[in-house]
Amino acid sequence: MYIIPAIDLIEGQCVRLIQGRYDRRINYQSNPVKQAEDFIAAGARWLHIVDLEGAKAGRPVNTEAISAIAELGKLKIEVGGGLRDEASIQQLFDIGVERAIIGTKAVADFEWFSRMAEKFSGKIVLGLDTRDASEDVFYESEPVYYEGDRVLVATDGWTKNTSETLLEFANKAAKLPIAAIIYTDITKDGMMTGPNLERTKALVEAVDVPVVASGGVTTIEDIKKVAELGAAAAIIGRSLYEGTLTLSDAIKAAKV
Repeated sequence: MYIIPAIDLIEGQCVRLIQGRYDRRINYQSNPVKQAEDFIAAGARWLHIVDLEGAKAGRPVNTEAISAIAELGKLKIEVGGGLRDEASIQQLFDIGVERAIIGTKAVADFEWFSRMAEKFSGKIVLGLDTRDASEDVFYESEPVYYEGDRVLVATDGWTKNTSETLLEFANKAAKLPIAAIIYTDITKDGMMTGPNLERTKALVEAVDVPVVASGGVTTIEDIKKVAELGAAAAIIGRSLYEGTLTLSDAIKAAKV
C-alpha cells in the first residue's frame, strides 16, 4: 500500500474542512507549493489535491496553484473538485496532472462518465463520498436526515445526497477502465477518529479495482489496518497538518 498526502485548496491556500463542512474550515499552509515540497522531502511520490471551491462551483477554480505544484515535476498528482466536463479534465492533464477524480458528474450522468473513462483510459478515478444513512448529518446550516441503514453517495462538494448506495454504484463503475476508486466516509473526514474500516473492506471485496481509503486515517495503527484490508492506498490529510502523524512514518508503516 502507498500513502497519498492531501492538499485541499480554497483561495489558493491549504485548508481542511471538518466532515466536509465549509463552515468548519481550518486554515493551514498559505503556500501550497511549499507544502508540496515538504511532502516531497518526507518521501511522497503522489499528491491528492481537492479544489474545494471547484467542487461547489462545478468547474476548476484553483488551477494556478495546481499548475505551480505540477511544475515541480516530482509528484504524481491526482485532482478532484468541479470536474464536470471534458474540457476541465483535459485542462488538468495539460498542466501535468496524472489522474482526474470525478464524483458528482459520475453519479449524475453515468453515460458521460463512461465515455470519459474510455477516452482517458487508466487516468480517471471515481470519487465515492458517502454518509451513513443511520446518522443525522448537519451540513452548513441545513439538517439532512436519513432513514434506514443505506450508505448514500453524496455529491456537489458534499452538499447534496443521492439515492445511490456505495456498493451499487461501485460495482457499476468497476466495469469501466478506471484507475481507482477513492472511498471517503464524510462523517470521518477531518475528525481524526479513524477510517471506516467496515465500509472500506466491503468495497475492496466487492470490486476488482484498486480502492483508495480516505477520511479519518490518523495513526500508524489506522494505516496498518487499512493495509490489511487490501486497500491500494490511503489518503492522509489533517493528521499530517496537526502533527499527530508524520508522512515519513506513515510511508514506512504502509510498506510493512
